[in-house]
Amino acid sequence: MNRRAFTLSLIIAAVAVFMVNSYISGKEDEYRAKYGDMRQVIVAKEDIFAMDTIDDRKVQIITVPGSYVMPGAFTQVEALYNTIAATPIKEGEQITKPRVLYPGEETGLSRQISEGKRAFSIQLAEDQAVGKLIKPGDRVDILALIDYSSGQIQNMKVKTVLQDVYVLATGRRVTNEIPLYGMKVDKEIKKLNLNTYTNFNTVTVEVTANEAQKLIFLQKVSGGVYLSLRNNSDKGVERIGGTKLYDVLGEDAGEAKAYFAEKQKLLEKRR
Repeated sequence: MNRRAFTLSLIIAAVAVFMVNSYISGKEDEYRAKYGDMRQVIVAKEDIFAMDTIDDRKVQIITVPGSYVMPGAFTQVEALYNTIAATPIKEGEQITKPRVLYPGEETGLSRQISEGKRAFSIQLAEDQAVGKLIKPGDRVDILALIDYSSGQIQNMKVKTVLQDVYVLATGRRVTNEIPLYGMKVDKEIKKLNLNTYTNFNTVTVEVTANEAQKLIFLQKVSGGVYLSLRNNSDKGVERIGGTKLYDVLGEDAGEAKAYFAEKQKLLEKRR
């Protein structure tokens, strides 16, 4: 093949590619004008039954023409996490807002409990629950006063028994039922007035089966537990030793030790 023929074939190929691209681009513009821009929507990856919990295993993202997007269709998988199907949803159907429920009193609490965990309710007074300013979705540490010496104050110990425990409910208010501070809903910023949600006597937490047993023991033997509130972003679990009387007294602990030692000697003489 001579150079001229080769050059001519390249020119013809370039023109052909340009014409094909122009045709495709024209069709795309025509298609877009008729059906709208392509948009992502969430559809069911499998059949979802009524009252099933919806998670990322049951849904997938697909792209469809804008005119085919159903009103109220979800476009982000994260927005569907832990929602509940209000009606059956067939495989391939778009998931829309009227088809789902958010966890609340009417849907029950069991669907909000993580697999392998248990919901456990703790009876609490105001001074045991951060002034009842705890709300569902918070994370707390659980502490108890351990008395294994028949009321001898020097041998009592305060111990942080569980850390980073998730609060499922306060009274009958459950997770996702209370709006978060600063959350935008229908173009308005919803602010949380904590005083509205302080009418409760129990806090329900998510624990393992073994931790639930510990809590029963503490409630029956130690006279109850205390909650300390932590930042939701703080997931750290520390090694925290128990606190006894001498730890509280610090530099004055020697005086207390001497007092109790003298008291013990007097008791032994009387015997």
